[in-house]
Amino acid sequence: MVLKKWLYTAMLIAISFVGSSFISVPVGFAKIAPVQHLVNLVSAVMLGPGYAVAQAFGTSVLRNLFGTGTVFAFPGSMVGALCAGLLYKYTKKLWLATVGEIVGTGILGALICYPIARLFLTQQMTIWVFIPSFFLSSLIGALIGYAILRKMDTRLKLTNRSLFD
Repeated sequence: MVLKKWLYTAMLIAISFVGSSFISVPVGFAKIAPVQHLVNLVSAVMLGPGYAVAQAFGTSVLRNLFGTGTVFAFPGSMVGALCAGLLYKYTKKLWLATVGEIVGTGILGALICYPIARLFLTQQMTIWVFIPSFFLSSLIGALIGYAILRKMDTRLKLTNRSLFD
């Protein structure tokens, strides 16, 4: 079972990397990549918080190595994946996992980026540069992820199984 979860994690890293490479919009010093947040939510719900954080980290590494992401992808995506994973693990409520991704990335991840920005960027940075872009990116991605997971659950219920039981 562990190997299977790692294989799914690797597959989700690939999907997130490719999707984020094609669908990203630069906003200020950050690039909004809603596919990353969609995949964060999917991995948090289907695999759990640890695998979701590993997926977010792996995707961030690849995006940085290939120049399609920034250093700010690490705290944003990883905190969001962790929050979504923990909220789903302890409540089994998809809407709370979705909120966890949005708040974890859009607010907490953005707040963590501020000291990193001060360290790496020479311009005077304000926190308000990160919160709108991170929040928008995670909102779009998490809502799409929510819709996909809901649809998957509906399909599974036709076979008397459920994604969220």
